[in-house]
Amino acid sequence: MSENVSLDYRIITDIVEQGSRVLDLGCGNGDLLYLLAKERSALVQGIEISEEAVYQCVEKGLSVFHSDIDSGLTDYPDKSFDYVILNQSLQEVKKIDLVMDETLRVGNKAIIGFSNFAHIRARLMMFFRGKAPITKSLPYHWFDTPNVRFLSISDFKYYCAVKGFKILHVRYLGKKREVGFWPNLFALNAIFVIQK
Repeated sequence: MSENVSLDYRIITDIVEQGSRVLDLGCGNGDLLYLLAKERSALVQGIEISEEAVYQCVEKGLSVFHSDIDSGLTDYPDKSFDYVILNQSLQEVKKIDLVMDETLRVGNKAIIGFSNFAHIRARLMMFFRGKAPITKSLPYHWFDTPNVRFLSISDFKYYCAVKGFKILHVRYLGKKREVGFWPNLFALNAIFVIQK
């Protein structure tokens, strides 16, 4: 695997088993799907709302549908995928419960990756500047962000407990390596593997 591959993509690729059926919700330009097909011989599909990103996926030879995941996944039967991925998409979703329920209906397992809004830099920016934070993992101003919600690692663990989702595995990411100490404070991103 190339050294230019981002840490979250490397970890997700490590998680996905060889030959798995994978659906990526909010797949962007398809770089992760392409990597999974190449490195894991995964049978990949994506759903993306941006028409331009869909064209980029098609140029890579990927099967991607132009759709809004907030409208559900009614075209897919139960457990039609081994993994459904929501990497850096969850914070842009409007209908969290619908999307999460559908994700775990069509997939045996879900891989959820998101930016940790409770990271120490974000906390310090809020405290000292009194402004919405802008960090490497939260790079937008409040007025131009695609994010509709901001969550922390603790928030997502609580959500899984309330919904009865089983957390199978968690990885906490720093800038260049994994974080093992006080992740809700020091991790920039987190990747959860969950199951219903």
